[in-house]
Amino acid sequence: MVDLDSNSRHPFLASLGERVRMLRARRGMTRRAVAQAAQVSERHLANLEAGSGNASVLILLQVAQALNCTVVELLGDMTTSSPEWLLIRELLGGRNEAQLQRVRTSIADMFADHGDEAARFRRIALVGLRGAGKSTLGKRLADDLGWPFVELSREIEKYAGCNITEIHSLYGANAYRRYEKRALEETVQTYKEVVIATPGGLVSEASTFNETLSTCFTVWLKAVPEDHLNRVAAQGDMRPMAGSKEALEDLKRILDGRSAFYAKADMVFDTSAQPLEESFIEFRRQIRGALKLPS
Repeated sequence: MVDLDSNSRHPFLASLGERVRMLRARRGMTRRAVAQAAQVSERHLANLEAGSGNASVLILLQVAQALNCTVVELLGDMTTSSPEWLLIRELLGGRNEAQLQRVRTSIADMFADHGDEAARFRRIALVGLRGAGKSTLGKRLADDLGWPFVELSREIEKYAGCNITEIHSLYGANAYRRYEKRALEETVQTYKEVVIATPGGLVSEASTFNETLSTCFTVWLKAVPEDHLNRVAAQGDMRPMAGSKEALEDLKRILDGRSAFYAKADMVFDTSAQPLEESFIEFRRQIRGALKLPS
């Protein structure tokens, strides 16, 4: 039985706190922003992340253990909605990352329009954190290929009728993600050949990232954290680290939270390896080779 009066940190609460921190980092949100969105005190959220959350969570854990199920099954989600979902979840339990990736690609292939595979290689989507070089290298690559270049953030602003900051402040993160998905879908439908610079947090929404992976040749533009921060600062824009005294540590946490998703891209290119001109020459060579385009 869980001792609800104990001041010691319960492993379940510690793990819960770690997952909350990871999800917050993946979405690039400060603790204050999450607390405001959730309408809880920043102190309460800090306690939750520290592993000293509300004891009622432990009661749910005890009930779940008594019923030989997970807490998720008690709370209810899509994977508890039918026997087939439960059986599928059981089959996938304990599989390693490589096995799960094979399952995901097999499922995507099962439901895909197989005539679209060639089209996927005519759309290049660049993913990665702000300051990776998506706009700079993306525009140069588009010019080199003779394809249109789309900055997805600008498309999102067009649909919303206001800038990114206003979308978040007026409508919230969920509305932003809806605009983001719509902008991606419209771009894919509009252009047969295109280079797309995606927002850094696009991977935080699984459905939007799945859409990107299935309709575009994706490239993770990767850089060391210091380069990300310096490039964003050089642009005069410190989002999403505005006001933070530990900007570099914040950025590292965001990168840690998203790297496993970025790594699902078809190709990874390190933009910290060499100066811009040399970087573009190598980037161009690798892209043309991967897409079997003449050099």
